[in-house]
Amino acid sequence: MSKKSRRIAGAVILGVIVGLVATACGGGSSSDGAEVKWAFSLPTSWDPVTSRTGNDINTISLAYASLTRLDAEGNVEPSLAESWKYNADGTAVTFTLRDGLTFSDGTTLDSQAVKAFFDRGKTQDDSFLRDQLAGVTDVTADSATDVTLHLSDADYQIPYLVAGRTGAIASPTAAADPQKLSVWPVGAGPFTITDFVAEDHAYFEKNPNYWDAGNIHIDHFELSVAPDPATLVAGVQSGSIDFATLPALQSKEAEAAGLDVTVKPSLAANDVSINLNKAPFDNPKVVEAFRYAFDRQAFVDVVTNGLGSTTSQPFPDGYLAFNPEIEKIWNYDPDKASRLLAEAGYGPGQLSIEITAQSAATNRAELVQSQLKKIGVESTIKVVPPGSSTWQSEVYLAKNPQLATDGTIGRESPVQNLLAVYGPEGIMNLSGPHASPEFTAALDAVRRTPLEDPEYKPRLWQAVKVGVEQSPTNYLFSNPWVIVSNPDLKNLNILPSQVRWEGVTVS
Repeated sequence: MSKKSRRIAGAVILGVIVGLVATACGGGSSSDGAEVKWAFSLPTSWDPVTSRTGNDINTISLAYASLTRLDAEGNVEPSLAESWKYNADGTAVTFTLRDGLTFSDGTTLDSQAVKAFFDRGKTQDDSFLRDQLAGVTDVTADSATDVTLHLSDADYQIPYLVAGRTGAIASPTAAADPQKLSVWPVGAGPFTITDFVAEDHAYFEKNPNYWDAGNIHIDHFELSVAPDPATLVAGVQSGSIDFATLPALQSKEAEAAGLDVTVKPSLAANDVSINLNKAPFDNPKVVEAFRYAFDRQAFVDVVTNGLGSTTSQPFPDGYLAFNPEIEKIWNYDPDKASRLLAEAGYGPGQLSIEITAQSAATNRAELVQSQLKKIGVESTIKVVPPGSSTWQSEVYLAKNPQLATDGTIGRESPVQNLLAVYGPEGIMNLSGPHASPEFTAALDAVRRTPLEDPEYKPRLWQAVKVGVEQSPTNYLFSNPWVIVSNPDLKNLNILPSQVRWEGVTVS
C-alpha cells in the first residue's frame, strides 16, 4: 500500500470509528451528516393560515421563513424581506423581497406569492389569521420584489406581526389543496419535510435554497411528540432525543446525569383563564373574589422550581410591555376572597367548579385546586388528553371550560399577544367575545404610534393595564425556557419567543 493509500485508509477507518462513537452516544451525527432529534410537539396545522396557537411558531419555522424575524433582543431584522418602508402617515408599508427566493416545491416566492398568502389569510373560511390581518385593506404586488400592505389606519406593528406565523409565507401552488398543506408544509424555511405521521413525528432535510442556508449546520432533523416528562432525561441519555424542553423540577436530575441544561428567558406567561359566559363567573363578585385567591409566588416555587417570576399580566418582568404599575392591584388575600364569595352568596363549601387542565401540566391545576380550597371553593380537575389539537378544540374553539389553566408564548408583537388573550376574537380569550371598547381603543392607540416615539411605551403600558382590568383572567407566573440537550449540540439559538436553529452546530 502506498503512503497515499495508507492515508486514505486511515481516514476511512477514523471516519468509521467516529461514526460508531456518534451512534453509541445516541445522535448528533449520522452517516449522511449532522442530525438532531427534537422531542417537542407537532403544530396544530402545518399551514400557517390554519395554525391555531402561538406555540406553533417553533415548529412552523422549521419549514417556513417569515417576511421578517426577531433577533435575540426582540428587535425586527430582515428575513425573506431585506427591507421595508412605511409611507408618510403609516397607512401603508412596502416590503422588498430578496432576489431569487423559491419555495421547497420549486415555485417562485415573489410579491405575487406574498399577496396570495395574505389574501388567503384574510378570506379562507378556516383562517386563524383574520383578526391579525383585520387592519389590512388590500395587498398590492408593485414589482417582482416589492409588495405593499395597505392599512385602514396607521399601524407600526406590522414588521413585528409578520415575523411569526402571520408572515410565514406558504406556496400558493401548494395552497390550492388546503387539506394537504395542513399536513405537508411547503415553505421557504431552513428545512424541507420528508415524512410526517400525525400525532407522532415529522422528519426534515436541510433546504439548500433557504436564504440563510449558510447558517444551517444540520442535515437531518427529526421532530417528535415529547414523551412523558419523567422519561425525558433518560431519553437524552440514551440518544433517542437530542433536545427537549424540560419541566423545571427535573433540571437537577439532568445536570446530575451529565447532560447540558440551558435556562434562557422566555415570553411565557401562565394564567388561570376564567369564562364570564359560564356560571358562577357571570357574577362580578365571584370574579372579584378570584382576583385575591392565588398565591403567585407559590406557583413560581412549585412549578418553576424558583426559576420563574410572578406576573399579573400576559408578559414577563423585563419585557418591554411589562407594566409594573399593575403588579400590586390584586395581592394574595384569601380572607378577602372568602368575604367576597360570602357577599356573592357562597359560604364555605357551597361553590364547586371544574378546572380544565392539560395532561402535561396537572401540577399547576392541583395547586389551583388547593388554593381555591383555602377560600372555601371545592373543585374537580378535568384533564384534556394529549394531542396536537385536543386542547385547542376544547378550550380555544369550543370555549367549554368554566376555568382553565393555560399560558401564552410565541407572539412577536405585544399588540398581537394582547389581541390573542383579550381581543373579541382572541383565541385565548375564554370569555370571548367579551372585550371592552376601552381596550380596543387603547390597542388602536398603540398601533398608531411609531416604536421610536416617546409615547409608544406609555401607550403600550396603558393598553396592558386596560386589558388586564377588563378581563376576568388572572395571570400568575412566567417561566424561562429550560432545555436539556445532548452535549454535542452547541451554540443553541433560543429566543424569548421561539427556538430557532440558525447557527446551531453538532460536534
